[in-house]
Amino acid sequence: MSDFKELKVWQKAHALALGVNRVANASRSPAHSALRSQMIRAAMSIDANIAEGRGHRSDRELIRFLRISVASCYELESHLIMARDTRFVKAPDFTALTEQLIEVRKMLFGLIKYLGSARA
Repeated sequence: MSDFKELKVWQKAHALALGVNRVANASRSPAHSALRSQMIRAAMSIDANIAEGRGHRSDRELIRFLRISVASCYELESHLIMARDTRFVKAPDFTALTEQLIEVRKMLFGLIKYLGSARA
């Protein structure tokens, strides 16, 4: 297996995590500390699970970790909506991060489908 860092989906997921980290840490308001932490953790989980799955020997295991990454995408999306609705994240940042998130999620679904069909 090749290096996980060569996967476009990992690169995009990593860029998303960096963007979430930047936006979440722009405001150090104690009122949003739990949300900030959850946003960062969910975003980091996406690329981390891609990397961890790539470290396994089988496509089946990789697919399992990619599905965990998809679940983290949904979790992050929920946190971003809460952050927007509580005015923790500004509308332009919400839009940009959500667009990145949707792109990553689509790429994950595509890779899962590809790997699943390759196994059949």
